[in-house]
Amino acid sequence: MKKYQLTVTSREGTGRSASRRLRKAQQIPAILYGKHTKPENLAVNAPEFVKLLKDISGRSALIELKRDAGATALSFLQEVQRDPITDKYLHLDLQEVKENEKMIINVAIRVVGEAYGVKTEGGILETASHRLRIRCLPKDLPDLIEVNVAELKVGETIHVSELKPIAGVEFLDDKNQTVVLCVEPPAEEVAAVVAPVEGAVPADGTAAAPAAGDAAAAKPGDPKAAAAAPAKGDAKAAAPAAGAKPAAPAKK
Repeated sequence: MKKYQLTVTSREGTGRSASRRLRKAQQIPAILYGKHTKPENLAVNAPEFVKLLKDISGRSALIELKRDAGATALSFLQEVQRDPITDKYLHLDLQEVKENEKMIINVAIRVVGEAYGVKTEGGILETASHRLRIRCLPKDLPDLIEVNVAELKVGETIHVSELKPIAGVEFLDDKNQTVVLCVEPPAEEVAAVVAPVEGAVPADGTAAAPAAGDAAAAKPGDPKAAAAAPAKGDAKAAAPAAGAKPAAPAKK
């Protein structure tokens, strides 16, 4: 794979004051550590490092560190610390590797293709694992881990065990770990608003009671009057009002 180069210098002072002085001089404090060497405090030119990151563009990369004396070391970026407010680079952790020794590194994944479930079933593609942990020799380090989702349908998942093998690369994450999945879109609940229609009969078949005053206002022959009249045989309707004189008996 392609190697990138970065110029570094040794630094004597440590601590916050020394780090602040370095940053004011457009330098980034860094540390290099590995299996066979003691940790070494370094300084990296900030503009050169920013350009390097743009060239790498999120891919995994081996970085050849060049010192003033001509000595070199092969490494990769283990951690980058940034100021949450100014977004400036505060510190770099570089891990030294050997050409003939396997290393462990996290590599970003890249989704390839358009999922069947998204294209024809209206599903949504979700990435559960953005980086995967692998073991390999430096020469076998992949830039990215490609995950083909073309055949993925709604309700289906791609696990680590289903990834396409890469020569010289060993996946270290759990084989059942989810990498990408296709899910159904969230259901939209639409509340139906039904406005009452004038003159409509309720679903249970019962007629609505007349409003107060309707019977008195209704004229003879008016359909409202017929509706307001008491039903034949209704005991309550036949009873005289309180204080009224009883009706005279019919003549025989």
